[in-house]
Amino acid sequence: MNLPTAITLLRLAGIPFILLGLSWGSPRGERLAFWAFLLAAATDWLDGYLARRYGLVTDVGKFLDPLVDKLLVLAPLLSLLELGRIPAWGVFLIVGRELAIAGWRVNQTHIRGANLWGKAKTVTQILAIALLIPGWPMGIPCFWLAVVLTLLSGLMYLRNDHTEPDPISRLDKESTSA
Repeated sequence: MNLPTAITLLRLAGIPFILLGLSWGSPRGERLAFWAFLLAAATDWLDGYLARRYGLVTDVGKFLDPLVDKLLVLAPLLSLLELGRIPAWGVFLIVGRELAIAGWRVNQTHIRGANLWGKAKTVTQILAIALLIPGWPMGIPCFWLAVVLTLLSGLMYLRNDHTEPDPISRLDKESTSA
């Protein structure tokens, strides 16, 4: 257990506050959900920065971080779906992609970090949810952009997994063969 991993787990602890706030169905609840979500989302950047900056990247962190990211995104999306703010089929596409990639990753011998497509997907999902919680008008277009990027990032992940060797594995092989 290191600091970035502890911060990842702290992000997980923010989810009940988001769900609680959305369940209140009031402006006060929306504010609680909004700020809890933004605080939790900000820790995603922080734990990644600390892990890379101080050489604290671990396989546990590479597994937990995307899992907690998925929970942080899916929990409010399901609540927003329940509130009738977003369509079920858009949420289904996001959930389907996340389950498919998570299932794919479980069978891999080496856990890879997120690529640029995955990072763009996560940022767009976070932005969409932050706009949807208070019901701001740009939330819906941003939600659909997040759906598109979610599907594209899944396709790119699967495509790159077959066509490009993992950069870390490639470096390990190059250093042992030199």
